[in-house]
Amino acid sequence: MGTFLGYAFTLTLLFCMAQGKVLYYDFVVKETPINMLCETNRTVLTVNGLFPGPEIRAHKGDTIYVNVTNIGPYGVTIHWHGVSQLRYPWSDGPENITQCPIPTNSSFLQKVILTEEEGTLWWHAHSDWTRATVHGPIIILPVTNYPYKFDEQHTIVLSEWYARDTKAIIDEALATGGDPDLSVAYTINGQPGDSYPCYNGLMYDITVVQGKTYLFRIIHSGLNEEMFFGIAKHNLTVVGMDGAYLKPLKTSYLMITPGQTMDVLVTANQTPGRYYMVFSPFTDTDAPSNDNVTRGIFQYNGSYNHSETPALPELPGFTNKSDAGNFTVQLRSLNSKEHPSTVPTKITRNVTITVSVNEQPCPANKTCLGPQGSIHSASLNNISFWTPSISILQAYYNNISGVYNKTFPDKPPFMFDYTGNVSALGDAAFVSTEVLMIKYNEEVEIRFQGTNFGAAENHPMHLHGYSFYVVGMGDGNFNDAYVSKYNTVDPPYVNTVGLPKNGWTAIRFKANNPGVWFMHCHLDRHASWGMDTVLIVGEGPNKDQKILPPPQHMPPCSWS
Repeated sequence: MGTFLGYAFTLTLLFCMAQGKVLYYDFVVKETPINMLCETNRTVLTVNGLFPGPEIRAHKGDTIYVNVTNIGPYGVTIHWHGVSQLRYPWSDGPENITQCPIPTNSSFLQKVILTEEEGTLWWHAHSDWTRATVHGPIIILPVTNYPYKFDEQHTIVLSEWYARDTKAIIDEALATGGDPDLSVAYTINGQPGDSYPCYNGLMYDITVVQGKTYLFRIIHSGLNEEMFFGIAKHNLTVVGMDGAYLKPLKTSYLMITPGQTMDVLVTANQTPGRYYMVFSPFTDTDAPSNDNVTRGIFQYNGSYNHSETPALPELPGFTNKSDAGNFTVQLRSLNSKEHPSTVPTKITRNVTITVSVNEQPCPANKTCLGPQGSIHSASLNNISFWTPSISILQAYYNNISGVYNKTFPDKPPFMFDYTGNVSALGDAAFVSTEVLMIKYNEEVEIRFQGTNFGAAENHPMHLHGYSFYVVGMGDGNFNDAYVSKYNTVDPPYVNTVGLPKNGWTAIRFKANNPGVWFMHCHLDRHASWGMDTVLIVGEGPNKDQKILPPPQHMPPCSWS
């Protein structure tokens, strides 16, 4: 078997330099048969034969080494979602952005550097659509105490299940320009629940004790659908999100997008019985969507009629945009002495990015399956990202030209009524590999502006290498007058944020993590169509402000 592993003495030196404890995990990516809903039983790509994959558990400040061995049928990469990987983008994972795929029958030792993260994050494949089944939790425990109390904790991973191989689905869709297949089911910890025929009793359940409080670590690993979540007759208290603490928010439901994680307290304070916990999709678009739900059971121990049908939660309707937005705008950082907010207030770089679903014309002598015979596309600032065949990070670090252009614009190429009638404007975007260059230590504000092109909808935008403060959000076109209404005291500190349909979202961060960092919509169909870009953050003058050297063995790229 081929390998990219370094020598033991090299690892020993690295371990001695690490802060906190050093932990080791082995991941084997391989095909595994999974029984699911009878007609959709199939072999899928997994890690260690598990769906969802194995949990990584560490403390704040630890360093984790994961030896990823790929014995699957094609190359794959692994991303540690929400981990900033301070000065070490080499293990961040997005395919052909920071590394080339790990070839089949070979290994890559990935170093995961934990710094300020505390709470729930997750890991997933970051090549094609393989993250549909290649994903799992990262639980980062505090070094001292939690800022809240609970009796037990449980991890809940929401996934989407597809009837066919997901790599084949997206490869086919990109070849034809048409819509990719929809998922056929949602699962909670790999179990679809009784809302599906032929579920064969596969239903997640948790048994609770009356009076106790439970911490639910909820991870949305799905590819393309945003979700509401609730437990019948029980309130939820949101206390964390994306590896950072929040002011406790009491609510009857959550709205969670692909890529996001939420830490939620639930107190078992109802009459002993069985209660449904439900994930139900939020769809604010005309694009095709999977309108199924998935259910689990929140059941009390003790004596009662266990055969009674569980109560259902009252969740917002599938298309309830106002309830989705009302939940999101209530989130606030904890901003305590132990966990302060440090919102940048002296902005030195202001970037506006329009977010669009586009169409490209069908090439001559080809039949395309997009709208009116076109090709589905997507863009940021009218640039549809073209992923190179080699790694942007390695090209940047080694000064190899011709891989990307340093010309991603700070504002849209022209102004228009972004959320109004755009029928007079062309739907096609410029297809290119453009990156946004940012100087070290700049205080950056990015204003995402939704547009009315194509099937407008909410877009969960994710930035690698950074968490950021969400200082503002609203409907319609952004206006400079909104800046005075920003929350710069305790905005949520996250790595993935929903951009409202035909609305705007403003984020801030300090560019103190040099490297090459991917930014993209976390709806995978949009990312596959080009709703992506790359931020290259330059180095500072001091040694501790520079990118750390690469590992001795990276997965190989072809530079020809």
